[in-house]
Amino acid sequence: MNNIELTTIYLPILDEVYKNEAKTSILDGDETTVQKGNHGEIKVAKLDMDGLGDFDRKSGYTKGSTKFIWETIKYDKERSQDLRIDRLDNQEALGLPFSKLSSEFVRTKVVPETDAARIAKIASVTGILEKEEKINDGIGIVTALRNCTNKMDEEEVSTENRILFITPTLRGMIDDLDNTKSKKVLERFSTIIEVPQTRMYTAVTLNNGKENYGYKKAEGANDINFLCVEKSAVVTAMDQFIKYFTPDEDQIADDNVFKYRNNNLYGHVYENKLAGVYCSYAPVE
Repeated sequence: MNNIELTTIYLPILDEVYKNEAKTSILDGDETTVQKGNHGEIKVAKLDMDGLGDFDRKSGYTKGSTKFIWETIKYDKERSQDLRIDRLDNQEALGLPFSKLSSEFVRTKVVPETDAARIAKIASVTGILEKEEKINDGIGIVTALRNCTNKMDEEEVSTENRILFITPTLRGMIDDLDNTKSKKVLERFSTIIEVPQTRMYTAVTLNNGKENYGYKKAEGANDINFLCVEKSAVVTAMDQFIKYFTPDEDQIADDNVFKYRNNNLYGHVYENKLAGVYCSYAPVE
């Protein structure tokens, strides 16, 4: 089996690891909402239409318009890594050590960074619904979630696909209440996903890999309590690419080489659906 065949077989496995592990993969667009473009661009479906006007018995219907276009936008970031295992540590190409390395890399490095960057990007969009608030107990988080649902209801945001991203600590506070009020407010969300606080910031810094790797909370950023997203208001996308080289092909050392790269649209919030995003964040301490 040649290297191209190995890559073809293994990339879907890494895609599956990403889909299963990433908290935000639920926001990924499909072929009806996203088209892959060229030159670092991506096309996202945009739908808008005029409202009602008076019917005139002489001239008939009002002449409104429906707009469906593919809006071209740029990917947010390209990220990469060159992973290696010495020949003697991995006797058979793409054997268990190498297979485990690449899967663990996606699960423990790619996924947390992607989640954190997406949540920060969505939460930082100007015009979304947001509130700064310090939440100390279960009653506080229930009240905050009720404010969120009330606000979205008043803005006529669809209730069918409201996705709640919330920290495990705050979700635990709600569960500890174990009362009708706490259960009722959770019923206002179609999907509830627990996201570690380490991925829930209003801004993150992506390290360039020259001195440090991965990501970190940006200076002056806030911790996010929860983020509610109506699915049609936001679209995300990520392309993953891999290359594999045997130790005999390695020109630097004597390693099995796994070259990983991704191109990420961390989040595009449609300007006509800003009310479909609500962010509750804690004050900076």
